[in-house]
Amino acid sequence: MPRLSAAPITLTPEQEADLQGLARAHKTPRKLAERAEMILRSAAGTEVRAIARQLGVWPKTVRHWRRRWLTGQAEAAAAARLADEPRQGAPGTFTPEQVCAIMALACEPPEKSELPLSHWSQSELAREAVRRGIVDSISHGSVGRFLKRSRPQTTSRARLAHAQAGP
Repeated sequence: MPRLSAAPITLTPEQEADLQGLARAHKTPRKLAERAEMILRSAAGTEVRAIARQLGVWPKTVRHWRRRWLTGQAEAAAAARLADEPRQGAPGTFTPEQVCAIMALACEPPEKSELPLSHWSQSELAREAVRRGIVDSISHGSVGRFLKRSRPQTTSRARLAHAQAGP
């Protein structure tokens, strides 16, 4: 019985330079660098199972990215050919404009809406967004996700000051 072998991958010097840049750059996302390394090793003639063993991935994963590389547009950039495809799923419920309007509402004092509150709660923000016609309906949980997503991801200055003052 004949042994199946993967279709050979040949790279132009520009493609090879692009892939090496992706594989070696510190700012390249890990998965993208791993995919670039798969293609480089495939072009060097390494077999699929060996690449999978060396990179600690399944052979199916190597075959997938080899196939994507071979069927991709040759003139497309290496990063574009190795990028994730959009995932399936339901479209977003709220438009970016609606999210921005809700965030702007959260920045207003509740007294401006003639509410006897000192601070907004997620439930009150949801009710006010519906009352103003920003959205037809929204849960307090969705409002909470919008607020959480807008928080800065860095540590506060106070925490940094405490960490530096330590032993």
